[in-house]
Amino acid sequence: MSDELEAHLDRAFLALADPTRRAIVARLSRGEATVNELAEPFEMSKQAVSKHIQVLELAGLVTRTRDAQRRPVHLDAVALERLTEWIDRYRLIHERQFRSLDRLLAGHDTDRPRADHDTREEEK
Repeated sequence: MSDELEAHLDRAFLALADPTRRAIVARLSRGEATVNELAEPFEMSKQAVSKHIQVLELAGLVTRTRDAQRRPVHLDAVALERLTEWIDRYRLIHERQFRSLDRLLAGHDTDRPRADHDTREEEK
């Protein structure tokens, strides 16, 4: 993995470690919003929300555009997709390992005599 990609992942996961920023990302997944709109559900100043947005922006997870007087914030779906791809790579590795373990354990269950069968044979 390149140093640049690793630095991007570090910034993105660090940004998403904060519950307020995760809530902002969740809200932006439904569509663009202004800082005022993003600040509504939080009991913090608009300046504090702006700082959270700035962290998300530096992590490459959101962008801001200018629309006349509005400066809407947009979720960068491509950046989230890169994070998902990185997570999926490791999830798939572990799923394959668990499936192999399941097959191995299932094979051992059929090789082993059943305890209830042995008990009934002994009782006869």
